[in-house]
Amino acid sequence: MDPFLEPTPVIDCGHPTVRAFALEHAGNESDPAKAAARLFLAVRDVVTYDPFTPFYEPGHYLASRTLETRRGYCVIKAVALAAVARAAGIPARLGFADMRNHGAPADMKEVMGTDVFAWHGFAELFVNGAWRKATPAFHADLCRRHDIEPLVFDGASDAVFPARDLSGRPYVEYLAYHGSFADLPLERIMAGWRRVYGDFRVDAWIAAFEPGGSAPFP
Repeated sequence: MDPFLEPTPVIDCGHPTVRAFALEHAGNESDPAKAAARLFLAVRDVVTYDPFTPFYEPGHYLASRTLETRRGYCVIKAVALAAVARAAGIPARLGFADMRNHGAPADMKEVMGTDVFAWHGFAELFVNGAWRKATPAFHADLCRRHDIEPLVFDGASDAVFPARDLSGRPYVEYLAYHGSFADLPLERIMAGWRRVYGDFRVDAWIAAFEPGGSAPFP
């Protein structure tokens, strides 16, 4: 389990900000499942889901940075959860999948050119002898706006997006899994984005965050 407990250049679980966050929200809880549940809720709701954040350099994903800015998209939030879990002594890694979000807003689908979210990221925590998927991407208010129950992680089952929303309409369809990783596979993520979204879109998104760029986002 050593690779899933140690700091990496991105999952900086030894950083004072990360350690302080883990201590604040998990405290001295001795039950790993309860500690994991508390950390999941904290990352889910303290860090606002923001899909329009920089994404193309390792520094954009630093857990300590995310816990200070308190904004990020799914992969950024997954890295933060993995980091605070490791800081609390819970083995953690990153998982990735392509998913179709039938409930994605029209303006976001326009920016992406599709309703497929390539290399959607989540954390995987080792609790009570098994790896469990934990998806902290959407904060509670955003879940309610999407007509789904806010995801809750209990350490006994996976916390992933539902196939249907509360009204029974199709919501998320998982298309392919890309595996689990001890650290952020940023080059593979970017390559996957370019295959799905096209070089012209990804290059435009990167340019938007560069000095003088004009974000093509709503």
